[in-house]
Amino acid sequence: MTAPEYALRDGNRIPAIGLGTYGLNEQAGVDAIVSGIADGYRLIDTAYNYGNEDVVGEAIKRCDVDRSDLVITTKLPGRHHGFDETLASLDESRHRLGLDWVDLYLIHWPNPRIDKYVDSWRAMIRLREKGLVRSIGVSNFTPDMLDRLERETSVVPVVNQVELHPYFPQEELRAYHDEHEIRTESWSPLAKRTELLQEPVITAIAAEHGVSPAQVVLRWHVELESVPIPKSAHAERRRENFDVFSFSLSGDEVEAISALSRGRLWGGDPESHEEF
Repeated sequence: MTAPEYALRDGNRIPAIGLGTYGLNEQAGVDAIVSGIADGYRLIDTAYNYGNEDVVGEAIKRCDVDRSDLVITTKLPGRHHGFDETLASLDESRHRLGLDWVDLYLIHWPNPRIDKYVDSWRAMIRLREKGLVRSIGVSNFTPDMLDRLERETSVVPVVNQVELHPYFPQEELRAYHDEHEIRTESWSPLAKRTELLQEPVITAIAAEHGVSPAQVVLRWHVELESVPIPKSAHAERRRENFDVFSFSLSGDEVEAISALSRGRLWGGDPESHEEF
């Protein structure tokens, strides 16, 4: 099974679903990622601050899929904001990953109080020009922050990875992304540690389609044309999460799920959150 792909504004492509790796560590993490790739995942999402870039790198070495068919994402940590710091941080990440290039490099959080994210963005442009990264984007940025990047560098991120799930559908931000050809990626797509998958509207839709509640929520992301990045340490659940392209939701079903909106869950307001 393979996932559909979207074209990014820079001419590269990204699969319609990815494998999150936060918390996948040591040998169990390697095995889980290798298994996920074997099941069809091609977009693998990690970050400097996840502390598992070496695990992802080992999984890439062990898998049977050609490197050029994988889209490997990692992220710049807050403590490495700044032009020279960003260049050095990417070198560290590539070394741990064991890769000549990274397919998608994101600024993990804007850290606006520090106010160095534009300097980091300029460094990422340089890294792309040198061929060390293929695509550059951001995570947890607001429209004003995205506008500033374009205004000061003339380069628009191809991706903004944000908290997005039925409790926090981010309608206004997604509309902004669509207007500026920025692909939305969804972290915490299943609203972990909440009652989302027990919501009556979701369980009823799951029963109607003969799928699981998690599959309904992930298909909701697909219908919105956002790219969900679910993570699971369980092989059966990873395969289930990936199997969301054999059914579709009606417009009414998408609207009913979106109506569960209640707001941000994790307290990570980009205007105030600071990542180390």
